[in-house]
Amino acid sequence: MFKLGLIINPLAGVGGSVALKGSDGAETARQALELGAVPRAGERALLALEALKGLDLRCYTYPGEMGQTAAEQAGFEPVVLGQIESGNTSAEDTQNAVRDLVEAQVDLILFAGGDGTARDLHGVVPETIPVLGIPAGVKIHSGVYAITPRAAGEVVAMLIRGELVSLREQEVRDIDEKAFREGSVRARYYGELLVPEEGRFVQRTKSGGKEVEELVLEDIAADLVETMEDGICYVMGSGTTVQAVMEELGLPNTLLGVDLVRDGELLGSDLSAAELLELTEGQECRVVVTIIGGQGHIIGRGNQQLSRELLQRVGRDNMIVVATKTKLKALEGRPLVIDSGDPAFDQQWSGLIRVVTGYRDAVLYPVEG
Repeated sequence: MFKLGLIINPLAGVGGSVALKGSDGAETARQALELGAVPRAGERALLALEALKGLDLRCYTYPGEMGQTAAEQAGFEPVVLGQIESGNTSAEDTQNAVRDLVEAQVDLILFAGGDGTARDLHGVVPETIPVLGIPAGVKIHSGVYAITPRAAGEVVAMLIRGELVSLREQEVRDIDEKAFREGSVRARYYGELLVPEEGRFVQRTKSGGKEVEELVLEDIAADLVETMEDGICYVMGSGTTVQAVMEELGLPNTLLGVDLVRDGELLGSDLSAAELLELTEGQECRVVVTIIGGQGHIIGRGNQQLSRELLQRVGRDNMIVVATKTKLKALEGRPLVIDSGDPAFDQQWSGLIRVVTGYRDAVLYPVEG
């Protein structure tokens, strides 16, 4: 029988929807909750666990929100280890959970979190124990995560069924959240973890920095600005490609946040999910996004302010994707990814989408949920 270890960081990603750009540290998490953020890591873990129903496994986990609740909701009768103070979990709890799961001799540790959680695991997990991340954080630069929660479950299911799945060492990376909130990305390499790898389901380490010449970005920006319509609100997502559009408009830009523009004027900077819904109420809107280099995500990585409610209001036909052909080629044929947290919604938005790649130049590229 396959012995699955499960760990959930309950506060992973809680700062995303309220534009805090991370959730590391008790103070940040407290601030996010005060701003109305709702923890979603348990829900995302449940999406992964649903792919394991009916398989021959025994689940080992920690109490309450660190795994027990999600495991029971998925129909398992987990072996519950350790103790926690509910509502006040910490990195130390995560590391204690790892130690207890290793002692229980689990075959794999499945964990829900972000880059900070991956760092917590890296500090204590033996190099012989494979791990796999369920993406639940705001910033996910590490290569130890599946591309979506459901994909994480599919990889584990393949292992349990005895299918051939490669094991490879993947990088654990994290950034300085304080610098991140100030618009600077300072990613640091912390080491590697052993990860089951299946090309369709496990993401790569995030590609950082500007990957193309400035002229290509200027061409994309010129095309988009020329086609912007009067009276329509444009929700400008994060990233350097969208930043080039804002520079073409002559407006200040939140590189790692979401801004709102109409008729060449800035209506709001670094907006939260709630603020975006309020400011766009009753307005005709477009959403401008770019892709995460090396991974292909257009929704669900670093732009959780773009809530399902906002996207449903705007509609798929009004989402404008901008990216260089260099970034698209780097995906090596893998599709763009939407990971909103709602698989049914993601599936509805799958299919071919137009990607602006230059001045009066665009390609059709597949999107998968």
